[in-house]
Amino acid sequence: MDLPDHARERVVIREVGLRDGLQSIATILSTDRKREWIRAACEAGMREIEVGSFVPSRLLPQLADTAELVPFAKSLPGLTVSVLVPNLRGAERALGANADLMIVPLSASHAHSLANLRKTPDEVVAEVARIRAVRDAAGSKTLIEGGVGTAFGCTIQGEVARGEVLRLVQALLDAGADRISLADTVGYADPAAVRALFADAVKIAGQRFWSGHFHDTRGLALANVHAALDVGVRRFDASLGGIGGCPYAPGASGNVTTEDLAFMLASMGYDTGVDVERLLDLRAQVAGWLAGEELHGTLWRAGLPKTFHREAR
Repeated sequence: MDLPDHARERVVIREVGLRDGLQSIATILSTDRKREWIRAACEAGMREIEVGSFVPSRLLPQLADTAELVPFAKSLPGLTVSVLVPNLRGAERALGANADLMIVPLSASHAHSLANLRKTPDEVVAEVARIRAVRDAAGSKTLIEGGVGTAFGCTIQGEVARGEVLRLVQALLDAGADRISLADTVGYADPAAVRALFADAVKIAGQRFWSGHFHDTRGLALANVHAALDVGVRRFDASLGGIGGCPYAPGASGNVTTEDLAFMLASMGYDTGVDVERLLDLRAQVAGWLAGEELHGTLWRAGLPKTFHREAR
């Protein structure tokens, strides 16, 4: 078989179903089940997992056990453990738990930022500067990722200017973020828009550009990943079973599906390190735990084609 030029080039998938996925559904998964999920994902080859969020449990009871999950996940070999933190208080908890990386969400849409975070985008940038100061004072090695959401528009404000997104990318870096990611929070992106915006963001952030986060709201998530690959992005968020979403995009499907993304990348010749068959087994297990919840994706229905070669991973 003739291999493409990028064959065996590494692409990392960060599993976000335990945070972005579970926070968006009614079922509260037990801590033991979450540990099983994390362990099985690691055994399937996943090397980056977002295990939860340090937000008040009264707001997101689905994620109340994040502090218990971080040390468990860090005990697994070769696993990078991420958490989401909305503010300095959450960051202090992440530092206390010794998470490898904390993601601070920022909405490029002013209206979405106020609705979702009750802060303007620039107030979030200032919060990142405070988090960086506390992190450095503690001598911690926990990395800070500024996650710019609604990068292609939102259901409240509508259009978000590309220049504003890029301004915020630079502002986050100037405030002390170690990494930057871009998210299509409500599924407004298309491949041409992704290629243009991500290329500009990579020019600004260089090696500090960390991840693309796509929702499959209008069925374009995999196409948008492909567009981001074209401009050199090699790390993507995904959610097992495609669970997740945004409260400001009601009725929409969730994140790009981990198993579909892993299959596409492996079929294209990229090295993800992920065993897609074991990932499908885990999806079936999680689907049983989340009985009654809507899961997404297509690979689980059709199965792996006979032409799929495990060594392509």
